[in-house]
Amino acid sequence: MRFHRARRDPVEVNLTPLIDVVFLLLIFFMVSTTFETRQALELELPESVSGVAAEVSPVTLVITEAGAYRLNDRELTSAQLGEALAQEAEQARDQGLVVEADARARHAAVVRALNLAGTLGIRQVRLATTKVSSTQAERP
Repeated sequence: MRFHRARRDPVEVNLTPLIDVVFLLLIFFMVSTTFETRQALELELPESVSGVAAEVSPVTLVITEAGAYRLNDRELTSAQLGEALAQEAEQARDQGLVVEADARARHAAVVRALNLAGTLGIRQVRLATTKVSSTQAERP
């Protein structure tokens, strides 16, 4: 005896609704996310409340607000800084280098000077700060 079997369609998972939901979530996160790019950070450099005065080093590098360099009272551009610091490198390796950067100087100018000092083998680098009075230290 032969029984008649009902033919079943193959089982398939329909992915269309899943793809629709994923695209909707993607669109939602793209629209709700804010992209903020900052070109420069506005920082006010900290002042030293408690610090000890360092002995005067014969090699002093001053970085002005405009990004100009002064090495031992000699005005320099960023292109001239490498050669001038190389001439003073031997003395700076022995006695160290003091970097006096203006609080409003660009961070890149300070990093350029520190990187140059590191490549010349100057390992003892000090950053000069001004001591803050007790009334200034209490402000928020």
